Amino acid sequence: MEAVDVVMLTKNSERLLNACLKSVYENVPVKRLIVVDAFSTDNTLKIFAEFDKKYGNIKIITEKSSRGKARERGIREVETDWFMFVDSDVILCKDWFKKASRYIAKDVGAIWGVDIPGDVKSKFLKKMLQWIEARTFDIRGGCHDILIRCHAVKDIKIPSELHTLEDAYIKEWIQAKNYKVIVSYASYCRHYKTMNNLLSKENRVSTILELKNMKLVRERLLYAMIFALMWLLQEAKSGSRKVGIIDEYAN
Repeated sequence: MEAVDVVMLTKNSERLLNACLKSVYENVPVKRLIVVDAFSTDNTLKIFAEFDKKYGNIKIITEKSSRGKARERGIREVETDWFMFVDSDVILCKDWFKKASRYIAKDVGAIWGVDIPGDVKSKFLKKMLQWIEARTFDIRGGCHDILIRCHAVKDIKIPSELHTLEDAYIKEWIQAKNYKVIVSYASYCRHYKTMNNLLSKENRVSTILELKNMKLVRERLLYAMIFALMWLLQEAKSGSRKVGIIDEYAN
């Protein structure tokens, strides 16, 4: 498959941006990296300049608008048959594109890579969270790491008020065009959210809107319970190892 354009929305994204871009360029055949930046004041643009010096294929668009309109603007700039949305706080797995592109077919409009919390180490917990995230994606979509057929969204008009849940709108738009939206467990990303992300106004608004969908609420609760249980087991195991080490030195 030919190289694809990658669209990334940013605003003061320096925290993880270098690692994120490194994972994109190592695991995706990037035609152009289209950045829609909401007037960053940190080192975000400086980091992009460094990568552009190396690859020479980054286009920066400065625009302050809702996430929905920012994604729509990014789509308008796409010139390849397929393109990707990648969030600036994720790290793609090895061979992300190679694994995702296996699902490309005439009736497929998008291929989503499951996102999991970045600091999860347990393989079992990782599998459980991937399963729950996929169930949640079926309800409300997601654009953390997704490969999209440009034809399926080239005429999309995302409501300007959608600063949250714009990913659900995009998913439903693609399906309304009679395309399938595939979940790829093999091509996943690690999502490094911070407490500021979780407590942000955008996340709070999204949570309030999601409360209207009881099916989605049940999935969120299931996710929280499994994550809490696995975290407690992981901490208990870690605590047992520490006690064993202390006893060993005491003897």
